[in-house]
Amino acid sequence: MRYTKAEARKRRHYRVRSKVSGTSEKPRLNVFKSNAFFYAQIIDDVKGVTLVAASSQKMGLKNGCNIDAAKAVAVDLAQKAKAKKISEVVFDRGGYLFHGKVKAFADTAKENGLKF
Repeated sequence: MRYTKAEARKRRHYRVRSKVSGTSEKPRLNVFKSNAFFYAQIIDDVKGVTLVAASSQKMGLKNGCNIDAAKAVAVDLAQKAKAKKISEVVFDRGGYLFHGKVKAFADTAKENGLKF
């Protein structure tokens, strides 16, 4: 049975989510990318609350889902996380391959103070 790209990503994401969970001390950093925008949020899975969120859509970027947009979202998210005293997170790549936009996002987030 062949899966579409989207179905394969969802299957990978379910597999990753069975192993990765965020707590109050070390919340989960989740990424999602659509054709138009790049989104990221830091989530406490124990309480079921989003602690910090950032997106290229809210930032009003003209070209919202390219590598530059992913880096801009990472900088914004890291600043918001610092303000809420969040420094360590568990990275959840959302079923995407760790390359391209996702890798650029992760590297920029690390450079701006998030540890994972």
